[in-house]
Formats: sequence, structure tokens, C-alpha cells
Amino acid sequence: MQITNTILMIRPVNFRMNEQTAVNNYFQEQLSIQNVEINKKAQMEFDAFVAVLRTHGVNVIVIDDTEEPNTPDSIFPNNWISFHANGTIAVYPMFAENRRNERREDIFDVLEEAGFRIDTVVDYTAAEEEGYFLEGTGSILKDRVHQKAYCALSERAHEELFIEFCEDFDCFPVIFTANQTVNSERLPIYHTNVMMAMAEHFAIINLDAIDNKKERKEVMHHLKTDGKEIIPITDEQMHQFAGNMLQVVGADDERFMVMSTAAYKSLRPDQVTAIEKHCSIIHSPLDTIETCGGGSARCMMAEVFLPLRSVLKTAN
Repeated sequence: MQITNTILMIRPVNFRMNEQTAVNNYFQEQLSIQNVEINKKAQMEFDAFVAVLRTHGVNVIVIDDTEEPNTPDSIFPNNWISFHANGTIAVYPMFAENRRNERREDIFDVLEEAGFRIDTVVDYTAAEEEGYFLEGTGSILKDRVHQKAYCALSERAHEELFIEFCEDFDCFPVIFTANQTVNSERLPIYHTNVMMAMAEHFAIINLDAIDNKKERKEVMHHLKTDGKEIIPITDEQMHQFAGNMLQVVGADDERFMVMSTAAYKSLRPDQVTAIEKHCSIIHSPLDTIETCGGGSARCMMAEVFLPLRSVLKTAN
């Protein structure tokens, strides 16, 4: 399965602009209000988003963040953990030191209590000591059906570590560099999933961000070969988080493309039509989270593909 019905989300308690991530996340902006107010607004956006997902039949497991340690970006759990259909959990090395505190083993217990089976934990975090990082499904976009993984290299996505991941999870690596213009300079986009989204039958992608024509052609080749309709977005739309989407399964096996309201409003009618050929759209306002966190809807959702535990029935 490319997509899942179950999503893990972390409700923030200390959300604010993280100065440690702002050095290479050029989507972040400072708000002229107090951090307490920023966190309150983020909680309201989070709760409304969860409510919208649940209304459409998405199974959302919400875990509250803790006051200590202080983790301003805990609302983006997909960067430190991923959950796989073979019962494996992967734990990833994080660029910002204060983001490493987001890793919590008690979350494993919550998932097991919810009926999921965990067989193995693959831990890449030792790479932090060498200065190598790979930030989960922020860095890695998997085509699970065709066993491929796409990665835009950056300070947060190290090539050798990505290749190691692909070997461990039996994926073919599709590697490229995606850039954005910052003060007239082309600099790497910090995460693949802000410029690209992978769905069952289509892909949203900012092709203009891939400056190298050979790499751009290679990415398009893989998508087309695997039967994905390519829906291009612009730089301006990317900065409204139109690349930061996730397809999920809702009630009655219905498919939904989930995004922020800002991302939805940035789309042209033809792009909306192209998406709606394949699935319905869900959107919710995430303005505070997007502005201060530099991430959006997809970053907030950690997909759970873990198998359910078998229950042995005994005869009476």
C-alpha cells in the first residue's frame, strides 16, 4: 500500500520559531507576538486539523508533547520516525540538536497498546556524531508500490546515509538536488517533502526547483515509468506549501489529499481538477504553524504502516 488510514500526530506544548532550524529552513518567518500566544494559536490549528481528518474517517493517534525537554518542533514527528509494513520502525538523525529531544520511546508503547506490532527498530541516530543527517519522510519520499525512494540532498539529507536507508529497506534511490532562491542565491531546499508529494497515481512536484536538467529528466522518467501523473507546481505555490501534501485513506476506503488551506488557495483550478480526478481534497488553516515552523500539513503527519498484532481466539 502506498497510503494508510492511520496517522500519528504530536500536539504541541512549546511550539515557536526554532532558531536552530531557521539557519537552513528558509520557509520560517518570525511573528511579532509572544511565544505563549504562538503556541496557543498552533494548538488551535492543530486541534481543528485533527477534527477535520477524523470527520473524514482518518484514524488519528494524538500524543501530547511534554513540557520538558523543550521541543518547539515536536509537531513535526515525521522527521524523526517512520513506521513500516514489515513491523520495522526507523529512527533518524536530526540536524538541529534541540530536535533530537523529540525522540520518545514511549510512543512505541502507545502504538503497541493500540494493537500494532513492532518487530525491529532500525536506528540511524549514531550518524549525528559524524555530522550526517537524514530527516525521515521529510527527506525521503517513498514510492512503496514500486520500491523507490526520492531524496533531494541538503544539509539534512546526506547521500551516503540515504543510500544506506535504501539498502536497508530495499528501495531504488532517486537522488537529486532541489533549490530555492534566497537573497538572489540558489540554495538547497531543506526537505524533499516541501517541493514534492507522492500519491498513489500522481505526484505533485516543483520541477523548476531541480536546476540540473539531467536530474530533472531522471526524476520525471521514474515518475512516468511508474504511471504517475505529474502535476507541476511553481516556486510561489511551493512557498504556500503546495508541495507539502499527503494522501490518506478515510472512511469507506475513500482517498483524500490532505493540505493546508494556504496550499489549497494557491492552486489553480486546473491543478485542483487534476488532483480531484484521483481523490477528494481536505484542507485546514495552518497559518501559524507554517509561518513559525516552516512546515505544513504533511510534516505534521507520521504515517503508520505497522501491521496489526494477531489475536488468538480460544474456544470456550
